[in-house]
Amino acid sequence: MSYVDGFVIPVPAENKDAYRKMAALAWPIFKEFGALELMECWGDDLPDGKLTDFKRAVAAQSGEQVVFSWIVWPSKDIRDASHKKMYEDPRMKALGDMPFDGKRMIFGGFEPLLDVKA
Repeated sequence: MSYVDGFVIPVPAENKDAYRKMAALAWPIFKEFGALELMECWGDDLPDGKLTDFKRAVAAQSGEQVVFSWIVWPSKDIRDASHKKMYEDPRMKALGDMPFDGKRMIFGGFEPLLDVKA
Protein backbone atom coordinates (compact mmCIF):
# COMPACT_ATOMS: atom_id res chain seq x y z
CA MET A 1 0.00 0.00 0.00
CA SER A 2 1.35 3.44 -0.91
CA TYR A 3 1.93 6.15 1.67
CA VAL A 4 1.69 9.94 1.37
CA ASP A 5 3.60 12.74 3.07
CA GLY A 6 1.54 15.93 3.06
CA PHE A 7 2.76 19.48 3.67
CA VAL A 8 1.24 22.94 4.07
CA ILE A 9 3.87 25.70 3.98
CA PRO A 10 3.71 29.52 4.16
CA VAL A 11 6.11 30.93 1.54
CA PRO A 12 6.86 34.62 0.97
CA ALA A 13 5.50 35.50 -2.48
CA GLU A 14 8.87 36.90 -3.53
CA ASN A 15 10.38 33.44 -2.82
CA LYS A 16 8.10 31.54 -5.22
CA ASP A 17 10.86 30.90 -7.77
CA ALA A 18 13.36 29.98 -5.04
CA TYR A 19 10.83 27.55 -3.56
CA ARG A 20 10.15 25.95 -6.94
CA LYS A 21 13.90 25.65 -7.60
CA MET A 22 14.49 24.05 -4.17
CA ALA A 23 11.68 21.54 -4.78
CA ALA A 24 12.98 20.71 -8.26
CA LEU A 25 16.49 20.13 -6.87
CA ALA A 26 15.16 17.92 -4.07
CA TRP A 27 12.99 15.75 -6.31
CA PRO A 28 15.85 13.62 -7.78
CA ILE A 29 16.97 12.82 -4.23
CA PHE A 30 13.43 11.87 -3.15
CA LYS A 31 13.11 9.76 -6.32
CA GLU A 32 16.45 8.04 -5.71
CA PHE A 33 15.23 7.07 -2.24
CA GLY A 34 12.00 5.63 -3.59
CA ALA A 35 9.45 8.42 -4.00
CA LEU A 36 6.92 7.83 -6.76
CA GLU A 37 5.46 11.31 -7.11
CA LEU A 38 5.94 14.87 -5.93
CA MET A 39 3.28 17.56 -6.33
CA GLU A 40 3.91 21.17 -5.35
CA CYS A 41 0.92 23.52 -5.56
CA TRP A 42 1.03 27.32 -5.15
CA GLY A 43 -2.07 28.71 -3.43
CA ASP A 44 -4.44 30.40 -5.85
CA ASP A 45 -7.97 30.34 -4.43
CA LEU A 46 -7.73 30.13 -0.63
CA PRO A 47 -10.90 31.51 0.91
CA ASP A 48 -10.99 32.65 4.53
CA GLY A 49 -12.82 30.10 6.65
CA LYS A 50 -15.06 30.76 9.62
CA LEU A 51 -13.08 28.59 12.03
CA THR A 52 -9.89 27.75 10.15
CA ASP A 53 -8.39 27.74 6.67
CA PHE A 54 -5.10 27.08 4.93
CA LYS A 55 -3.66 30.51 5.78
CA ARG A 56 -4.50 30.29 9.48
CA ALA A 57 -3.28 26.71 9.64
CA VAL A 58 0.27 27.95 9.01
CA ALA A 59 -0.11 31.49 10.42
CA ALA A 60 0.53 32.96 6.95
CA GLN A 61 1.49 36.61 7.12
CA SER A 62 0.88 39.46 4.71
CA GLY A 63 2.89 38.86 1.55
CA GLU A 64 2.98 35.08 1.99
CA GLN A 65 1.24 32.45 -0.07
CA VAL A 66 0.45 28.90 0.99
CA VAL A 67 2.02 25.89 -0.70
CA PHE A 68 0.18 22.57 -0.52
CA SER A 69 2.31 19.61 -1.50
CA TRP A 70 2.63 15.89 -1.19
CA ILE A 71 5.04 13.07 -1.88
CA VAL A 72 3.79 9.57 -2.71
CA TRP A 73 5.87 6.63 -1.51
CA PRO A 74 5.44 2.94 -2.33
CA SER A 75 4.98 2.13 1.37
CA LYS A 76 5.37 3.59 4.85
CA ASP A 77 8.45 1.43 5.41
CA ILE A 78 10.17 2.89 2.32
CA ARG A 79 9.11 6.40 3.35
CA ASP A 80 10.49 5.94 6.88
CA ALA A 81 13.79 4.57 5.54
CA SER A 82 13.98 7.42 3.01
CA HIS A 83 13.51 10.06 5.69
CA LYS A 84 16.52 8.73 7.58
CA LYS A 85 18.61 8.69 4.39
CA MET A 86 17.56 12.23 3.45
CA TYR A 87 18.52 13.65 6.84
CA GLU A 88 21.98 12.12 6.43
CA ASP A 89 22.45 12.93 2.72
CA PRO A 90 24.85 15.85 2.14
CA ARG A 91 22.92 16.81 -1.02
CA MET A 92 19.93 17.74 1.14
CA LYS A 93 22.11 19.96 3.31
CA ALA A 94 23.61 21.49 0.14
CA LEU A 95 20.15 22.80 -0.79
CA GLY A 96 20.86 25.55 1.72
CA ASP A 97 18.40 27.66 3.65
CA MET A 98 14.76 27.01 2.96
CA PRO A 99 12.96 29.96 1.30
CA PHE A 100 10.25 29.85 3.99
CA ASP A 101 9.79 29.72 7.75
CA GLY A 102 9.94 25.99 8.46
CA LYS A 103 8.65 26.48 12.00
CA ARG A 104 5.20 27.22 10.58
CA MET A 105 5.14 24.31 8.12
CA ILE A 106 2.68 21.57 8.98
CA PHE A 107 3.20 18.05 7.72
CA GLY A 108 2.29 14.46 8.33
CA GLY A 109 2.04 10.98 6.91
CA PHE A 110 -1.18 9.59 5.48
CA GLU A 111 -2.50 6.20 4.43
CA PRO A 112 -4.50 6.52 1.20
CA LEU A 113 -8.20 5.79 1.50
CA LEU A 114 -9.03 6.18 -2.19
CA ASP A 115 -6.77 6.74 -5.20
CA VAL A 116 -8.50 7.31 -8.54
CA LYS A 117 -7.45 9.10 -11.71
CA ALA A 118 -9.25 10.04 -14.90
